[in-house]
Amino acid sequence: MWHLVCGDNAVEGVTHIIGAETAKQFLRVMRDDLAVGPLLDVDTPPCQSRSDFWQQVWPASVQPQPDFGPSLSADALWLNGLAKQPHAVTVWDGDSASEQLLLARVAAALQGSSVELWRVACGSGDSRVETRKAVAMHSPQALAALHQPKLLRTAQRRQLAAQWRAAVAENVDIRRWRDGAFHGESHEHIRQRLLHFCTDQWQPLGRVMASVMAECNGFFATDFFLWWCARELVASGELVFSAPLTAAYDEQTVKRS
Repeated sequence: MWHLVCGDNAVEGVTHIIGAETAKQFLRVMRDDLAVGPLLDVDTPPCQSRSDFWQQVWPASVQPQPDFGPSLSADALWLNGLAKQPHAVTVWDGDSASEQLLLARVAAALQGSSVELWRVACGSGDSRVETRKAVAMHSPQALAALHQPKLLRTAQRRQLAAQWRAAVAENVDIRRWRDGAFHGESHEHIRQRLLHFCTDQWQPLGRVMASVMAECNGFFATDFFLWWCARELVASGELVFSAPLTAAYDEQTVKRS
């Protein structure tokens, strides 16, 4: 049986549950943060628009810069062949929009096939900052208690697949997960929140980003994503950095222009 997790931070806990040998053969890490960026070609190699988005987000100060195209294409090709292989699939998911999108994406990939789709639900069911839980936020011991795989029935799989297709077709900048559904928005809301926490006085960029993270319900706004949003605000003349754009974000102070 395949086991799918969203991001490397979930690997240790899940490996503790399924065992090192099983993990070596059947644990697959899906690293794409599906909550942000265009999805229109995410299932169609070479996934050019999605790859271009991550190239823009990746900061110049972090080298070497990954070549996102091959890894995104590899994921798409692997998922495209999932329905034709003999193993059941288990998706480990929490309250992260990316994890929920991964579950929906796998359901879409398996639609019409006889391959079983299982789910290990590790979230609270509430995606607000105060209550949400991603798989990686649990200790191995806590995951052991949550390890109650549920076989998804045809109607559940059909609903999830429809959610994925709708998210791909909508192709918005950001997807938040709330009340069992995905809600799309533009980058503008996050950029406005960054501006909200900035003033005419210099302050560490990391502090501003942390303030946005602390109120960001519905998806996990990562440091790289927020850093990119801040750089876009500098490019548009709305913010000013104290150091060159090539500096690391923890070396930057920021103020309104």
